[in-house]
Amino acid sequence: MVMRSLITATLLLAGCALLEPQGSDAVDRVIADALATARAPAAEQKAGLAAAQAAFERDTSASNRLRLATLLAVVQPPLRDDARAGELLEPLANSSSAGYGRFAALLAGQLAERQRITRELERVARESERDKRERAQLDRERDKREEALRQQLEAMQSIERGILERQEKLRRPR
Repeated sequence: MVMRSLITATLLLAGCALLEPQGSDAVDRVIADALATARAPAAEQKAGLAAAQAAFERDTSASNRLRLATLLAVVQPPLRDDARAGELLEPLANSSSAGYGRFAALLAGQLAERQRITRELERVARESERDKRERAQLDRERDKREEALRQQLEAMQSIERGILERQEKLRRPR
């Protein structure tokens, strides 16, 4: 009885594997679809993404999951959604599993790197903006100091002219 159940389970798994091959041909089809969609105009990208989403909603198989995740990773912004693609790839990603697993692991790694670079760029942009504000503040303070020094210099020159004029008046004979 146990042996019969084991054989039945093995045959079912083999049948599922035949229905949904995870070899290089299946991955190649996903990659070909992703390349065609990535090179297409924005309207076709949107349609391809919608079709992949509908297929995934009908059947959440590994191939549909990988196809949708790959399309979400390769289409142009604003259609691109790295976070969702990463979520879809998470259950598939296994670098020691041939086919979908390795490709999903590779793609998930690339998505994680792209997200890290995006965060780094945002951090650098924030720092640059902060530095820009600080420079502007320092420039305003420098301008105020320069203006104050200019006013002090003008006041001293005015005092000096007044002293020279008084001295000139005192020297003139009456």
